[in-house]
Amino acid sequence: LPLAVAVSSALLSMQQVLDNLAEVPTSTGAKDIDLLFLRGIMESPIVRSLAKVLYTVHSMQSNLLCPPLLLSQAHEQLEEVKLEAVQDNNVELVTEILGDINNLKVKDDSAAELSRILQEPHFQSLLEAHDMVASKCYEVPPPAETGNDAAVNSALMQADAVRMIGIRKKAGEPLGVTFRVEKDDLVIARILHGGMIDRQGLLHVGDIIKEVNGKDVGNNPTELQEMLKDCSGGITLKILPSYRDAPAPPQVYVRPYFDYNPANDNLIPCREAGMAFKKGDILQIVNREDPNWWQACHVVGGATGLIPSQFLEEKRKAFVPRDFDGSGILCGTIAGKKKKKMMYLTAKNAEFDRHELQIYEEVAKVPPFQRKTLVLIGAQGVGRRSLKNRLMVLHPTRFGTTIPYTSRRARDDELDGNSYHFTSRTEMEVDVKAGRFLEHGEYDGNLYGTKIESIHEVVGTGRTCILDVNPQALKVLKTAEFMPYVVFIAAPDFDILKAMHTAVVDAGITTKQLTDVDLRKTVDESARIQRAYSHYFDLTIVNDNLDKAFETLQAAVDKLCGEPQWVPVNWVY
Repeated sequence: LPLAVAVSSALLSMQQVLDNLAEVPTSTGAKDIDLLFLRGIMESPIVRSLAKVLYTVHSMQSNLLCPPLLLSQAHEQLEEVKLEAVQDNNVELVTEILGDINNLKVKDDSAAELSRILQEPHFQSLLEAHDMVASKCYEVPPPAETGNDAAVNSALMQADAVRMIGIRKKAGEPLGVTFRVEKDDLVIARILHGGMIDRQGLLHVGDIIKEVNGKDVGNNPTELQEMLKDCSGGITLKILPSYRDAPAPPQVYVRPYFDYNPANDNLIPCREAGMAFKKGDILQIVNREDPNWWQACHVVGGATGLIPSQFLEEKRKAFVPRDFDGSGILCGTIAGKKKKKMMYLTAKNAEFDRHELQIYEEVAKVPPFQRKTLVLIGAQGVGRRSLKNRLMVLHPTRFGTTIPYTSRRARDDELDGNSYHFTSRTEMEVDVKAGRFLEHGEYDGNLYGTKIESIHEVVGTGRTCILDVNPQALKVLKTAEFMPYVVFIAAPDFDILKAMHTAVVDAGITTKQLTDVDLRKTVDESARIQRAYSHYFDLTIVNDNLDKAFETLQAAVDKLCGEPQWVPVNWVY
């Protein structure tokens, strides 16, 4: 009895406040908007339920009734209140209001401000979210029975039970879903990560679509896509659910080695669902269930779309004609050069490397760090050695380089370990067979080479080892052991290269005269290296001005120590 009296007293007090609000005189200075706000709070079902709980607890303390019983009663009273939306078509209502405002012959500032507020994107999104929530039923299902009854009910559940799903969309808004025909039914083939259907979570891969707004969908995926594209507002779908749980999106990131535009792809199942990207972009792969089409998104902005899988792109590129011309083979001599040094790799097939298929490389994001090696790649005569020497002179504590080994005898003015390490031919041949050289070759009857151990010696001093090696060495260097930053020094156009060579000869920097044939070979060799090994390059610098090329190189190296980097995943795991 005391509990009932207390609750009745609380509700009566609140009703008296509401009655008094209607009789508040204007002389009090109260604003209409404030009174409306207060009335809204007092009439709120939540506030009334809280008042019941408050007075129930108060009665428990004053009358020393059983606390568990009172709290249980208060909780039941609070649960009895059901919050229901007044309506679920506010978007249409606002559209009507805007139409009425536009039809006004005389518009004051208040009407203009109201029109602006109602057209704000955030306000429109809020109304859409409200209507979407208001159109659903949030009845709490009864607790499941335990024991044998639960097993019986589960066994009797029909896997093909028909369900009605309600979604809301704007006309022309993509749903982010594709379909396939399976046993004369239209089945959801994939749901794009981050799309409208994925965000709502009402449909799943494998669900069979039977009707859209009461109309049979037939068995043509294109017609269904067009039907859904033209729909707006509320859409009711009749489906046969698959009862599959959507897998969690994997944290897989890749760097593509080719450009892609879905508009030019005749194999993609839906061009509108495709995602374009450029070589070197960082992509997150969110779904790889389809063997031919992955779902991915750009790490920096952008929606999820379809991209060709590694398997599909390998099949497309496997038989594309490659550069089979025999000119300028890196491991051979150039015709007409009698004493040209021949560099090659031990136990490596350079010809196989040239035709290696590169599609995607899995990468991981790591904090800033200093690379172990800085590898300069380029044709002979493009300025690699000048850039390397300038870096080491200006930053001797940050950069170093290897000292090559040779089997030739030291000259009178040469010291061992200064320009070369002098050793015997027999010892070098033993080390070559043991795989201790990164690259080696023979010139004028003597062996020359770069030992792998000498790279580690430079890195061990805390410096970055600068290497200007042949491109075939990149396959050995692109590992966690060396962690290289690979810079391709590209030759400029022939006319610019010729002008640069003439300038250095006139300045007395060099006395070596190069013919037009030599300069064209440099340009052609540079282009061939770029075609064959560009998938290894982190940066490309066209050396049409040595000072600018050096500034670009130095800025890129400094950036590595100040910003996070995307590196091959096998460097990390």
